[in-house]
Amino acid sequence: MMISTTQANKKSQKVPTAVLKIAAALFWIFIWFIASRAVGSELLLPSPTVTLARLWELALKGSFWLAVLRSLLRIIAGCALGIAAGSILGVLTAMSRVLYELFTPLLTVVRSTPVASFIILALVWIKRDNVAVFIAFLMVLPILWGNVSRGITECDRDLIEMAHIFRFSKKDMLKKIYLPSVRPYFFAGCSTALGLSWKAGVAAEVLSLPKHALGSELYYSKIYLETPTLFAVTLVVILLSVALEFVLSLILKKTAGWEK
Repeated sequence: MMISTTQANKKSQKVPTAVLKIAAALFWIFIWFIASRAVGSELLLPSPTVTLARLWELALKGSFWLAVLRSLLRIIAGCALGIAAGSILGVLTAMSRVLYELFTPLLTVVRSTPVASFIILALVWIKRDNVAVFIAFLMVLPILWGNVSRGITECDRDLIEMAHIFRFSKKDMLKKIYLPSVRPYFFAGCSTALGLSWKAGVAAEVLSLPKHALGSELYYSKIYLETPTLFAVTLVVILLSVALEFVLSLILKKTAGWEK
């Protein structure tokens, strides 16, 4: 039994990862198809074929692609602002205990408050077209702050002491000590932040209803009981999330190999 299990594991390791992922996706699509047939109502659970047909109809409309583009621009802008602000704040709070104690309660509140509460407050404070940007920024800020701050505090103190002994320049200390320590924390923070900001940003669009937005498409499809459209737009949101994470992973891998 032990030998057969080992042989099975070796055989599974020979199967390409891409093939396994495709097989898993096809399996769950099949489960989806069976479930939709069992329910027997496109209003409650449309089949994969109906969803894809509706997606094709949407893809032929210029207004749909405009909604995709505007949602991407809003959320990516908020995410980028959050990464920049969180990184700067992480550096400052790691260097100053006073600043750390000053900002920690505020960032703890941001982490603990439900996203829906911030969305509702944002609707009072700012224009609805900017709500998704603000929410994406707010979700990313504490993640990058925590990761960058931790990366700096986790720097090897022996290396820092050695650098002082050998009189390293500030540029060399930054390049050879601090950046290698912070890089994995920063990359992990970016990966987590992108997925969170995308989901939170779309949720913000659902409540704020800006013009030309995927979140607005989701809301109106629910209001008018267009379940196939709801599933089709949700599928687009998922595919865009996967695509963004893939692009980010490529950028981070390439950035990790840079040496200046």
